[in-house]
Amino acid sequence: MDRVYLDNAATTFPKAPGVGEQMKYYIEYIGSNIKRGNYSTASSAEEVVFDTREKLCRLFNFKKPENVIFNMNVTQSLNFLIKGLLKPGDHCIVSSMEHNAVMRPLMQLKKTGVEFSRIPCDSKGRLNPEDISNQVKHNTKAVVITHASNVCGTILPIEEVGSICREKGLLFIVDTAQTAGILDIDFERAKMDALAFTGHKGLLGPQGIGGFIVTDNVADIMEPLVSGGTGSLSDSEEVPPFLPDRFEPGTLNLPGIFGLNAALSYLEKEGIENVRRREMELADMFLKGLHDMKGIALAGLEGIEGRTAVISIDFINKDNAEIAYNLEKNYGIMTRCGMHCAPSAHKTLGTFPQGTVRFSFSHFNTQKEVEYTIDAVKKVIRG
Repeated sequence: MDRVYLDNAATTFPKAPGVGEQMKYYIEYIGSNIKRGNYSTASSAEEVVFDTREKLCRLFNFKKPENVIFNMNVTQSLNFLIKGLLKPGDHCIVSSMEHNAVMRPLMQLKKTGVEFSRIPCDSKGRLNPEDISNQVKHNTKAVVITHASNVCGTILPIEEVGSICREKGLLFIVDTAQTAGILDIDFERAKMDALAFTGHKGLLGPQGIGGFIVTDNVADIMEPLVSGGTGSLSDSEEVPPFLPDRFEPGTLNLPGIFGLNAALSYLEKEGIENVRRREMELADMFLKGLHDMKGIALAGLEGIEGRTAVISIDFINKDNAEIAYNLEKNYGIMTRCGMHCAPSAHKTLGTFPQGTVRFSFSHFNTQKEVEYTIDAVKKVIRG
């Protein structure tokens, strides 16, 4: 095979059908900004943007399209949420499986007087929600957790955590980078206060477009990190108080939103449950192919229950980076090796500092590709 792409946890490839065409259509035939002009192409662009907000509301079971905020990606969204909500003297709770998109903003805020506690997950990446209650302090303001690990695919119990947060009066912020478009995510049922998403992973859209969803209560207390022109209230130098303008200064990535709109249409047509079923069939096939294979250690859960199709392997007594290089050079198999921007997760899983080689599947992959990859892994182990 010329190419087997198994790095979908980093960014999906291929994208959903129609994504590129929609982006090209905007650039070649629309081209206008939104909220600035009253001419027809500006109105056409605004319609697509609003339709994309509505599609995201349907996907996440949220009722207010104006509370869907667009920006570049989930990292930017988490920075907006964490830095916009936490003040000196506040305390935050996270899991030990968090990506640096959560941890680096918190480490920055720690220097200003913001505290955080890290809830230890077990060696498979599983979180016990009850452990959160034991870490709540008088100044605890929020819980921020990933929905699923980008290292090993373990899913965290966000609905149970959300219930605890609601009971304790804590803000609940969820990072859906690895699950949006793959798992059923219900904003209301999980009792979230904010949800961060990105377009280029499970949503099958282009890079450079993402965002967050917030309740009105969170929007009222959240400080905008970036401000500027919005096309609204242009006679005032104050930040607009209403959504989405309060958190959407400057020009949006409109080609990206057009592409994301096409991707969301595809997901609505295919159905999230069908996408997940196909991905997990491939993951199950891969995991069974690895079973009893000598010279490797699997990070995380051994079966398909409680996980996504993200699978990490530590090649024992071998250089994982060299293994990943050989898989690509000799077999055309593209993986992701190293720390995956989640050192705390690797420490939890026992794969720090060597990291792992990560194989992450999309429903666009095939059984033939999985069989080929299993055979290639056997060959690189033999050296």
